[in-house]
Amino acid sequence: MRTDSSPGTLPAREHLPAATAGTPVLDVVIPVYNEEKDLQPCVLRLHDHLTRTFPYPFRITIADNASTDTTPDVARLLETRIPEVTSFRLEQKGRGRALRTVWAASDAPVLAYMDVDLSTDLNALLPLVAPLISGHSDLAIGSRLARSSRVVRGAKREFISRSYNLILRGSLQARFSDAQCGFKAIRRDVAQVLLPLVEDTGWFFDTEMLVLAERAGLRIHEVPVDWVDDPDSTVHIVKTATDDLKGVWRVGKALATGSLPLDRLTRPFGDDPRDRDIMDVPKGLARQLVGFCFVGGLSTLFYLLLYSGFRQFSGSQVANALALLVSAIANTAANRRLTFGVRGRTGAVRHQAQGLVVFGIGLALTSGSLVALNAATSDPAHSTELAVLVVANLAATVLRFLLFRVWVFPDRRESEDRPRDEAGAPAPSSPPYPATAPQGPLAQHRGTPYDASGAHAATPFRAGEAADGTWRDATMRLQPVRPHDTDPGDAR
Repeated sequence: MRTDSSPGTLPAREHLPAATAGTPVLDVVIPVYNEEKDLQPCVLRLHDHLTRTFPYPFRITIADNASTDTTPDVARLLETRIPEVTSFRLEQKGRGRALRTVWAASDAPVLAYMDVDLSTDLNALLPLVAPLISGHSDLAIGSRLARSSRVVRGAKREFISRSYNLILRGSLQARFSDAQCGFKAIRRDVAQVLLPLVEDTGWFFDTEMLVLAERAGLRIHEVPVDWVDDPDSTVHIVKTATDDLKGVWRVGKALATGSLPLDRLTRPFGDDPRDRDIMDVPKGLARQLVGFCFVGGLSTLFYLLLYSGFRQFSGSQVANALALLVSAIANTAANRRLTFGVRGRTGAVRHQAQGLVVFGIGLALTSGSLVALNAATSDPAHSTELAVLVVANLAATVLRFLLFRVWVFPDRRESEDRPRDEAGAPAPSSPPYPATAPQGPLAQHRGTPYDASGAHAATPFRAGEAADGTWRDATMRLQPVRPHDTDPGDAR
């Protein structure tokens, strides 16, 4: 049971460690495509706001998505005139592609992005990134649908936005309130692990990132924002909505089939109290009981329907055996995913084999009840058979839960997937990173350096521990860039 960061894994979520001299704390990315008119006013306004109010070093990165007008020239001009501004040119369109590329190359510990129209009031920027700097959260999003948000936009966009979020809640069980607000931030160490799993390169990029982060147990902080719709927006609503729905279908299918390796991400950041071995508190028992009862109820109905169908052309014993076999396979698969949270195909065959053993025990109980019923009366009514089988199934269900919890799906997150040595003992756990190691700037992953070949370097010390074995204070001592944090000329 993990109670702190193990060697080779990401360190616990904490206040940002001290950065290298000259490295900005925040990198704000502005993805643009043919924005020659709006780019300069946006950058100047954002730079002025950060200079006056943001107490840490920052950078503004212009990510040009293959613009065909003079946007690249404007970006280069701003880069020349303002030290905190840099530009990046991509030869392919796609907001998601631009964000992934720039974030992957950035050395700032906090990465953010906002739309060039600056529809979101910039006063929400510091509240957006503060939980990431403090270590409280992994991602942060601006929400136009929070109760305290103040939004000005037309009925058409309001309807589309709320409908889209209802679709996300209904199909992907998303709990965040606003997926498409162009105002988000993420910690760089989280981005390096999460972004390789995000496939979309367009407008659905944010939604996919948030869904995967939420499913992996990462903490998403929401900030109410003041937002004014841009009437001159160049976003093609119909095409964007169509692409988003295709993305929802793709991600939903991947989550349903367990093809996404979310086990690489499940709570790697921070000391989660659910990961502690606490005495007298059965871990996850209440949630597992609820899930098991729900699956068990559906399985019982499924079993009775199967039994009634098979009973039309076979005897009671054959119908019971066939119905139990089919429902047991379905029950094991459902409990594996829904009750005990086992995803992917690893161990699925073994779990089904063990489930069949449990099925054999259930078969013995239910078949024994039928034998006893037939011994008591020579021609029992069909309703009586069903009543006896319900009671026998309830007894078998209790036993099935105990066997599932203790034998089939025990809590073995620390050891189940570890490679074993020749003696059969678990080998040291491997870090939850993607199979492909990041290259270039990504190679400087906090807590887990990579060697020249891209493999994990052998690092026997943890975050905060120097190579010589001594410990240092990893807390970032951030000093304001400006002594004042308010604008004297602001009359508000």
